[in-house]
Amino acid sequence: MKNKKSKISPSRQALDEGIALYKSHLLFSRLGGYLCIYDKNRMGKKSAAYVDSEGNIFLNQDMLLSPSQWAYAIAHCQLHLAFGHFDGEKMPGYWKKEWEKEEWKVSCNPYLWNAACDIYIAKFLYDVKFGSALSDASVAAFPGPLSEERKIYEFLAERGCVEQYQEFGTASPGGMDMQGLDKPLFYDESKNQKNRYVITFAYALAHSVSHVVSAAGGHEAVTGKAYTASQKAAMWFINHYPLLGGLASGFKIIEDYDYCVKNEISVAAVDVTCAEIYVNPAAGLNGEELKFVLAHEFLHAGLQHHERCQGRDHELWNVACDYVINGWLLEMGIGEMPNCGLLYDESLNDISAESLYDHIVKDLKKYSKMETFRGYGKGDIIGNSNGSSGFHKHDAASLEDFYKSALQNGLEYHNQAGRGYLPAGLVQEIRALAVPPIPWDVQLARWFDVYFAPLEKKRSYARPSRRQGSTPDIPRPSYVPGDIPEHSRTFGVVVDTSGSMDAKLLGFALGAIASYAAAKEVPFARVVFCDACAYDAGYLAPEDIAGRVRVKGRGGTILQPGVDLLESAGDFPKDGPILIITDGEIEEHMAIRHKHAFLIPKGKRLPFRPKGEVFYFS
Repeated sequence: MKNKKSKISPSRQALDEGIALYKSHLLFSRLGGYLCIYDKNRMGKKSAAYVDSEGNIFLNQDMLLSPSQWAYAIAHCQLHLAFGHFDGEKMPGYWKKEWEKEEWKVSCNPYLWNAACDIYIAKFLYDVKFGSALSDASVAAFPGPLSEERKIYEFLAERGCVEQYQEFGTASPGGMDMQGLDKPLFYDESKNQKNRYVITFAYALAHSVSHVVSAAGGHEAVTGKAYTASQKAAMWFINHYPLLGGLASGFKIIEDYDYCVKNEISVAAVDVTCAEIYVNPAAGLNGEELKFVLAHEFLHAGLQHHERCQGRDHELWNVACDYVINGWLLEMGIGEMPNCGLLYDESLNDISAESLYDHIVKDLKKYSKMETFRGYGKGDIIGNSNGSSGFHKHDAASLEDFYKSALQNGLEYHNQAGRGYLPAGLVQEIRALAVPPIPWDVQLARWFDVYFAPLEKKRSYARPSRRQGSTPDIPRPSYVPGDIPEHSRTFGVVVDTSGSMDAKLLGFALGAIASYAAAKEVPFARVVFCDACAYDAGYLAPEDIAGRVRVKGRGGTILQPGVDLLESAGDFPKDGPILIITDGEIEEHMAIRHKHAFLIPKGKRLPFRPKGEVFYFS
């Protein structure tokens, strides 16, 4: 009888596919580690993989995982070796060897250290978008620091909450996927002893990163021919400058003279939506000048300048951003400042792009024809909403997420490596990318909270409580809202109804005001409509305000008469707050005695420095 071929189990087939998947990766295929395949009797039913200090990676062939999860588990164990997590000198509290007793002295909690390393690796794999995590735990929701294993360890030690963060490993729940932490590794540098896994990782990263980032950024492989000067400058950031290396990986450098002439690009420009940077080869820049120009364009994308324009004049906003970026690059000493298209003024240092824009619009004659790297009167940030992104469809992160993540992670790696000075303003802006701004409607709600505290409830027998069903013969009071004194719980609304106001946005803002006023039990609001004159609409229920608005389309708006009308009205409270809705095209000075706030569309500005709060809606 012929021997029948034994069938491969689905779990083993998935494991083999996962191994093939990790071996096909340009980075992880180069890392060390010996794969040892065992069954559930030796590994345990719920343990997928673990690694020991000798470099053995043990895999449970009976564990039912997808190929993508197996690739993730193998890479996870490899990174324990590559990051030196078994090295005594890397561990918190420093593991020391008692040479006389020839024993190891443990000075940190191995379970905490294992969990901290698991979280750090999970963050790394999340950033590089490799494989699928073994659990639903989200590293993005981790409340502690993620920049270093020791900091994560200290956070866990202070909280004492290691159990809830052991889902990031590859061993069984509550177990450790690092075996051998009781005998950490030490290397005698005097005998030229080094961790070969760490060295292999550094070598693999240095030699494969250009290929990896080229594939991620949609670059054409440059093989068999020399790099151009611009490509060499971009590769310098990938290999030597962590802050901008991630951003550099996502862009394709295009040096097409005909394209630059057709689109009036004298030196360089960036199309963020297409992930392309255009460099005019006729500009005659040397290698150091190209570094400066490329860093300039990378920062435009990473700091989301295309999104932060928010209705401002595109060219003027571009000029403001250029001044800020060039000042930072000069401080950082990246490359050499070119002579053409450079906007730099030492007196404008340490100021945000938004504040600088407000300064620029006061002198349009001077700044409207400034020369950027694209040319006179043209911004080097090119918008193309219909262009392809340059990223593959299967990429999980959007362009915006990629740019933010690349710059934030670049900052962490830059700081860890100590790769030079970074301006405080730039660091602050990068940090701000990780904190989403508070929506304008939430800010407006907080404004209402300040002036309209919840009404106290009182007991009343007018409508007895029905909760005491067991004793229906005993009347019990119910709680009802307290009486609201007429005109004591109200606010004023001055509405710009001139033709320059967008009716749709105006209705949206008024709808939000009505919702929050109703939620705060504000029965009426005193409303004044203004364009060239003020029209007193009297007290209106919040839900009726939007229905009374008519955009009249007259000339310039003057809001001071409307404010004066409210402040002098005998039936309006002396401490009543005033909310002013306008597009900013108003008089250049206003005197307002009452507490007040402005609500204006994003990208617009007031012609004076306001004393009250300003909410920007969209």
